[in-house]
Amino acid sequence: MIVTISGAPGTGTSTLARSLSQELKLRWINSGDLFRKIADEKDISVREMNRQAEKGPEIDYLIDDAQKVLAREGGGIFEGRLSGHLLPADLKVLLKAELRTRAERIAKREAKLTEDAMQETRHREESEGRRYKMYYNIDISDFSAYDLVVDSGKFDEAATLAIVLAAVRGRPCP
Repeated sequence: MIVTISGAPGTGTSTLARSLSQELKLRWINSGDLFRKIADEKDISVREMNRQAEKGPEIDYLIDDAQKVLAREGGGIFEGRLSGHLLPADLKVLLKAELRTRAERIAKREAKLTEDAMQETRHREESEGRRYKMYYNIDISDFSAYDLVVDSGKFDEAATLAIVLAAVRGRPCP
């Protein structure tokens, strides 16, 4: 089984993917971890990787290709901004939440001011939105690729997990 978990920063994708992986006994593939691994292999910082990613599609394509190879090798929970667009999956989940809610979560996690987290998140999303449109012709504000969209700002972690588990267990068997 392949489940994709996508969402903007601060929506809770990692929290959900980790819990779902444990509950379903499936491996968890995190595109952010792949990004950091590639940066490490190139012996550059994550910030420098981000700069390179803005200059051309090569970095994004490396991460996408790594996810596709891992998906062909077997099932799992694939977490990434574009995973739901790029991978064939049994269930494609998108988490969403208001910017302020997400910024508050990020600020708490990274020990920074909420206003700073809002500004950084807005900038990151604008950059990613441009890149994804340019490289893939994907509009990240279009949710039609997803089977399930959950507003994680309206539900706590346990409820979000319960909703997604119900969707996994309620899907027709192939």
